[in-house]
Amino acid sequence: MVGTALDEFALIAELFAPLAAGCPGALGLTDDAAFLAAAPGFDTVVTMDAMVEGVHFLPDDPPDLIARKLVRVNLSDLAAKGAKPVHVMLAAAFVAGTSEDWLRRFAQGLRQDLEEYGVALIGGDTVSTPGPLSLTLTAFGRVEAGRGILRSGAKVGHDVWLSGSLGDAALGLKAIRGQLSGVDEGHLSFLAGRYRLPSPRLRLGQGLVGLAASGMDVSDGLVQDLGHICRASGVGAEIEAARLPLSRAAAQAIAGNQSLLALALEGGDDYELLFTADPALAESLRRLATATATPLTPIGRIVSAESVTAVRVLGADGRPVPTGRGGWRHF
Repeated sequence: MVGTALDEFALIAELFAPLAAGCPGALGLTDDAAFLAAAPGFDTVVTMDAMVEGVHFLPDDPPDLIARKLVRVNLSDLAAKGAKPVHVMLAAAFVAGTSEDWLRRFAQGLRQDLEEYGVALIGGDTVSTPGPLSLTLTAFGRVEAGRGILRSGAKVGHDVWLSGSLGDAALGLKAIRGQLSGVDEGHLSFLAGRYRLPSPRLRLGQGLVGLAASGMDVSDGLVQDLGHICRASGVGAEIEAARLPLSRAAAQAIAGNQSLLALALEGGDDYELLFTADPALAESLRRLATATATPLTPIGRIVSAESVTAVRVLGADGRPVPTGRGGWRHF
């Protein structure tokens, strides 16, 4: 399989089957499929994200953190829909010759986060590859029928909100690569951690059901992801650079190099929730922020598509700020 004492089936039985213990329908990962009972009155929400070595994580990243990031980026998609995560499936193409120790540490990281978020592994596939390491997770969640948060509900006049802080992950990758200067060591460590281990906003996402008119998570960059909402909703958006929520670490980095603001806007990998809501719901959203201990910041507004092409970022002087391509693109 991957050059260890464990062949494919022993690998599944010893390292991954225990992660299926919370779901009888997974059959202990001994079959080719899982059998899941549908919950009455709920929609099943399904999402899938892939991570590839050298694109989504670095070759020398710790295996447990790679596994945990894989779980979290998928659960972030469920959070953006307002769904509660229930099950996951893993498709792993491990590089030939991967050590047994590396695989055990990967499985330990997977177990840690599946237990933390109350999710069971119910199946998948493991194969060997010449490289690079490629990992795909499919996540299943539940949301009350007809109440999931879509990209397509934004209306002119809605406020645009963002959870947490922006730009930490993109700056964190620079920190890991030694490309940030004039930033305190503690801030560099914080930024690196935000890149390696995002936090899915699950409690917030579930609380946004009935409040958010549209939403998604920020994975490919704020400008690009807000553009997805605008195109799905047939609207435009204006955001104000001065209102963007920055961590102290990001603020210090940007203060020393103003060109890094564009990276914060377009870099992605923050996995914060980006959503729109009627202005009349602002106080309810602030109460939700307090209840979930998650900062929420209104950063702009939805406008007509005729007045703005997708997304416009405004500087303190009211003039548009150049945004380049707007975010990460694979092709």
